[in-house]
Amino acid sequence: MSAIGETGQNGVCKQRPFICSILDPNAWFKPERLHPQVESLIYWRDVKKSGIVFGAGLITLVAISSFSVISVFAYLSLLALFGTVAFRIYKSVTQAVQKTSDGHPFKEYLELDLTLSQEKVQNIAGVAVAHINGFTAELRRLFLVEDLIDSIKFGVILWVFTYIGAWFNGMTLVILAFVSLFTLPKVYENNKQSIDTYLDLVRSKLTEITDKIRVAIPIGNKKPVAAAESDKDK
Repeated sequence: MSAIGETGQNGVCKQRPFICSILDPNAWFKPERLHPQVESLIYWRDVKKSGIVFGAGLITLVAISSFSVISVFAYLSLLALFGTVAFRIYKSVTQAVQKTSDGHPFKEYLELDLTLSQEKVQNIAGVAVAHINGFTAELRRLFLVEDLIDSIKFGVILWVFTYIGAWFNGMTLVILAFVSLFTLPKVYENNKQSIDTYLDLVRSKLTEITDKIRVAIPIGNKKPVAAAESDKDK
């Protein structure tokens, strides 16, 4: 996690590019940390736009879970192509009947610059590398038992995942994550005070239990700062 934090301080995530917002689940519940476009979508600032993105994304994911990716891509592309061709013919006929010269109906989008700048590519690559480095360092720390309690917690999470894997397949989890992305942040925003109260209560209980376990099983515990300084003085 430190690698990711350092990257943010160095400026890769500081500008909150679109991809960085998506890759940082902690930021989903903090609108100020999100890219403006991501924040507008998942917090339903524009209901029409969010509804279109959510509906199209959910339909696509459900279709992929039922059919092959190639089939879904082909059918969606055919549907989009049929729509654009029909609209182009309609506008051409309308212009011919009304004797107007409005030009190409998709001129605005044809002139849109879709090229990726070197800076944007570097930002995305920097975010990806930072997350990979942080993830790798955290896995090493947990598997090599740098802290016994944290490794035990990790083992419990893995054990829970075995049951989740038995109940859901990977695509179902992706769909659930997508739905959660468009629902949980808004629910949290509307009920922030009451949810924070319960979360603080849960955190305090977990911290209390963890501290008791650390006292009972001191293996892997790090020396407190005060104790370390005292030993150094001696």
